[in-house]
Amino acid sequence: MPLAGELTSSLISRAADRYGLPAAGVLRQWTCRNSPARLDGGGVRADAEVVLNEAGRGVLAELCGVEPAVLARALPAFTVDDPKISTGREATLAQARWRSAGAVAGEAAFACRSCTARRTGQTVRAVRYVTRWERVCVRHGRWLLDADADQPLEHLDLRGLPEVAAAQRRWAGVARRAVRRAVRAGAEPGQVFALAHAVVARWWDEALYWEQEEIWPHRLHQVAGGNAGTDLMRWRIVGRDPVIFPEVVAVAGALLDPAMAELVWTDSGGQRPRPLATDGAFCRRLGERVGRDWLGPLSAVDHGGPLLAWMGAVIRRRRGDGGPPGWRDDPWRLKREQQPATMAGRLRVMAAEQQSGGSGSRWRAAVSAEHRFQLEQLIAQAREQLVELRGVHSGTTAEVARTLLQHLSHSAALIERALVGTAAAAVAAGVALEDVAAWSRLPARELAEIITAGQDGA
Repeated sequence: MPLAGELTSSLISRAADRYGLPAAGVLRQWTCRNSPARLDGGGVRADAEVVLNEAGRGVLAELCGVEPAVLARALPAFTVDDPKISTGREATLAQARWRSAGAVAGEAAFACRSCTARRTGQTVRAVRYVTRWERVCVRHGRWLLDADADQPLEHLDLRGLPEVAAAQRRWAGVARRAVRRAVRAGAEPGQVFALAHAVVARWWDEALYWEQEEIWPHRLHQVAGGNAGTDLMRWRIVGRDPVIFPEVVAVAGALLDPAMAELVWTDSGGQRPRPLATDGAFCRRLGERVGRDWLGPLSAVDHGGPLLAWMGAVIRRRRGDGGPPGWRDDPWRLKREQQPATMAGRLRVMAAEQQSGGSGSRWRAAVSAEHRFQLEQLIAQAREQLVELRGVHSGTTAEVARTLLQHLSHSAALIERALVGTAAAAVAAGVALEDVAAWSRLPARELAEIITAGQDGA
């Protein structure tokens, strides 16, 4: 029997196992003219999906001994048509075409093997279409991992983290509020979750350097089996989504709360606009709602991030400006560049960084996390100084000149420190001094002296 939401390819593999045959042998019952997506290591990706034509669906129904209507209800991809196999002279032949699950019916994750055994009698791997807010198997205390990544785990143990399962139960209420608001605010549950996930995933990237953060390290070590040890960076990739899930649900609820939107409006000055302050009531209250009283000022200065973009859209919509409806005033629109990288994507980057060396190495592999953080902080501080100059051209000549020059000189000093730090890191990684000097627009001898002086001063 098929599992609810199962990939068609997963059912075929389980059917082959039931008959004691390799999956490749059973797949010969369909004509297939392309190949499944493969991992860098050569194996077939677990989220490789099969789309069948009408004749092919009949073959699968006969193979499983199940009516096609039953398969159509259980398998999201079963009724998906592909013109390349459903039309033409060979449409009457049983044909199949490989696709990625994400391109067919959405995100795919491994099913809980214990649940699969309980429902089908088979203790084998199965893959299902599962949204990111349904990844907790409450019965067995597991987080079901993405099926598209090149890593061996199918789930993470949540038995020591009851707050993650509790967050999944709370999400149902958040989703109902989103549905109620959808008519007047366009807040579909999936959009709300995606935005909240992007906000918290961005915090996660920065949290490695937050001295006050104690909750996430504890959870991460728990899902890593007690201690992430020397493999911390890989575990930060694999364990991110279950570790941050309670905060994602909390942020989603906050973004849907009219009282929180009112705080954004108040912080902006209402109809008398003023720059958003780092100690604004909205960000302060948001930090409190995720159990971190100290987080407000940090989240308030994340220029270019999804949270400030949401705040800006809320303000523009309230003021009635920002362009035609559905344009920049949509608070739930998440830009592509603001979407967090997936586990699969980050693991691929990490593997590439580990395999490269010398001046051709990956930046993140050649430059320490501490040094990268210092550079990011310098650039962020310089950006903040420049942002504060918006609308500064009112007042006496002396006042405006003083403000401009003080902020510009401070920004220039910060940028110079970032430039030297970047140049030093590049040279240390093996990039030719002459190339670095040309990119920095400095004489090579002068740059070498500056780098040496900086090292001596450190």
